[in-house]
Amino acid sequence: MAPGVSRFILATSMPTLSEAQLASLLAPYLPPASPEILPKLSAYLDLLLKWNARTNLTAIRDPEEIVRRHFGESLFAAQHIGPCDTLLDLGSGAGFPGLPIALLHPEIRVTLAESQNKKSTFLREAVRTLALQNIEIWPARVESMPPARQFHTVTMRAVDNMPAAIAAATPRATHRLILLTSTDQPTLPSEFTSHPPIPIPNTQTSILQIATRT
Repeated sequence: MAPGVSRFILATSMPTLSEAQLASLLAPYLPPASPEILPKLSAYLDLLLKWNARTNLTAIRDPEEIVRRHFGESLFAAQHIGPCDTLLDLGSGAGFPGLPIALLHPEIRVTLAESQNKKSTFLREAVRTLALQNIEIWPARVESMPPARQFHTVTMRAVDNMPAAIAAATPRATHRLILLTSTDQPTLPSEFTSHPPIPIPNTQTSILQIATRT
């Protein structure tokens, strides 16, 4: 049996984390008043594990660590969004932080921008599986968007080249930039005023950096 096939069978047979386990793992990041998204988070996790056995969507393989690092940190950012009607998640990867933000805030129209075909294909399948009506997939670089397309808020997490990503995000964000990044804070454009960084729970090296257009 081919290694890829055996990994896929292993992933599909793995026991699913219960909603109670999800709630416990997410407690440091997610208010207890948001249990309604747990079923969709569970389905999202199952889909991510199955796809990750065949294609490298995330280097993290352990389900509990995926919940803490990817889901938890994304939901932590979602709580600090503030008033927002449109959001662009630049370099969304497997959907973080944009997809959990869309789950927690169905009133926000979220665009997930991901230029890698395997990841944008996964995002389409996740949106279809979770029946999300407030998400659009942009399967290309943000620079290829029509110049007139702008968003209230632009989010970024673990992008390959943060300075280049910030440069691409600046003309798209009409109000706010939100970065999940390391304690080595990137330089933000002069058009934005940075707020004090917010430490992300359960990590000593990651922060939430919010900047508002002045």
